[in-house]
Amino acid sequence: MSHSTWVLTDSWTMTRRGLAHWARQPVQVIVGLAFPVMLLVVFAYFLGGGMTVAGGGDYKQFLVPGMLALTMAFGLESTMVAVTQDLNKGVIDRFRSLPMSPSAVLVGRSVLDMLQSVLALAAMVAAGLLMGWRWQEGAGSALYAVGLLLLLRFAMLWLGIYLGMVAGRPELVQAVQILIWPVGFLSNAMVSAESMPGWLGAIAEWNPMSATAAAVRDLFGNPGTGGDSWAAQHATALAVLWPLALLAVFVPLALRRYRGLGR
Repeated sequence: MSHSTWVLTDSWTMTRRGLAHWARQPVQVIVGLAFPVMLLVVFAYFLGGGMTVAGGGDYKQFLVPGMLALTMAFGLESTMVAVTQDLNKGVIDRFRSLPMSPSAVLVGRSVLDMLQSVLALAAMVAAGLLMGWRWQEGAGSALYAVGLLLLLRFAMLWLGIYLGMVAGRPELVQAVQILIWPVGFLSNAMVSAESMPGWLGAIAEWNPMSATAAAVRDLFGNPGTGGDSWAAQHATALAVLWPLALLAVFVPLALRRYRGLGR
């Protein structure tokens, strides 16, 4: 068996393990899908009445693409929790003692989380459509937007895998989560950067989530894609470059950290 076939076979075995956990604990999966939908409803109906979009436009049309990006980014929390749980239960130590590819555990984790992200994205799009959100461009632009969202998720889950192994314990994961939420909300996901104070808006525009949110708004033909800064004018390019940069940093770090566990 070639090395690549070995890696793929072991990775698929690890993915099937995760799918089996889904089958045994469907409530956990359902809650994970329902939570971002509830956030969307809260911001659209309870807080959205007082929101305005820079340049005009309906706030729901502005909000839905931003919440799609935010959901993809916040998914790293579930990745971190899953990794720390496997560490604390000794599951990863048992896998490391088996004759399997060293990267299969992490690759299987990433495939499983990407499958969950596709389901979360589908649930959010369905909720947005029920609320009246629509994309105004063609199917090609919409698929491009979905690809950018999943690229952001792929980068964030590898960040989550690395941070989960660094944290090691669930209580430390909670400390990291406290930092994640402010970073997520310091973006243009729910309000435009133009409505923020100048210095804060500049920080928000360079947030990777802001780049993806602005890019998918443009691709969907939704309002709120304006701005004179370089980051605003090149949001689509940044929506590709930011995730690729994160992957270039955290995939090698995660693999190195995994190989060093137990030393």
